Amino acid sequence: MSDPTNYSRRFFLKSTAIAAVFAAIPTSVKAFYNDVKDFILPKKSVLPIKISVNKKMHDIKIDSRSTLLDVLRENLDLTGTKKGCDHGQCGACTVHLDGERALSCLTLAAMVPGKEVTTIEGLSAGNQLHPMQEAFIECDGFQCGYCTPGQIMSAVACVREGHTNSVEEIKEFMSGNLCRCGAYNGIVESIQKVAAL
Repeated sequence: MSDPTNYSRRFFLKSTAIAAVFAAIPTSVKAFYNDVKDFILPKKSVLPIKISVNKKMHDIKIDSRSTLLDVLRENLDLTGTKKGCDHGQCGACTVHLDGERALSCLTLAAMVPGKEVTTIEGLSAGNQLHPMQEAFIECDGFQCGYCTPGQIMSAVACVREGHTNSVEEIKEFMSGNLCRCGAYNGIVESIQKVAAL
C-alpha cells in the first residue's frame, strides 16, 4: 500500500477538480434543462394590456414577447386566424389593424393597444356574412380552407385599397398570401365580384 504522504500536489488538484465537476452535475436531465433554459432565455415579463378585438375590449395579462397571433389564438380563443409559417411568409395569419392588413405572427401584442384589431370572426355581422366571405363561397375561392381566413382578410383590404383594376394588379397585391391548394383563380374571381358591387 502506498504512503499517502507520497501523493503530489498535482494529484490533489486533479482529484479536487474531478470531484467539483461531478458535484456540479444536476441530479436529473430536467434540472439540467431548466438550468440551461434559465441561463440562455430572458426572464418572462408579464404585461397587463387592454386590447380591442372585433370591437370588444379585453383586459388580459400576456408575456411581453407574445405575438398578436398567439394572443388571439391562446388567450382570446379566436382560432380563425391561422398559424402557418410563423415567419410572415404565407399570409395565413392576416388581420386588420385600424383597417389595414397586418401579419399577426410578426406583430407584438404589446404594440397593439390603442388600435382596433379585426379578425375573420369580426367581418360578419351576426349571421350575415361579409360580401367577400359570400363571394369566396360562390366562386369556390378555397379548397382545404386553411389559408382562407388570411386570404379573405387580405382580399377585403385589397378592395378597400383600390387595387382591383386588373387581374395582374389583384395578383400583385394578394401575392403575400399563399394557397397550397392552388385556388387562386377562385380567389381573384371573388375579389373582382366584390369590387364590382
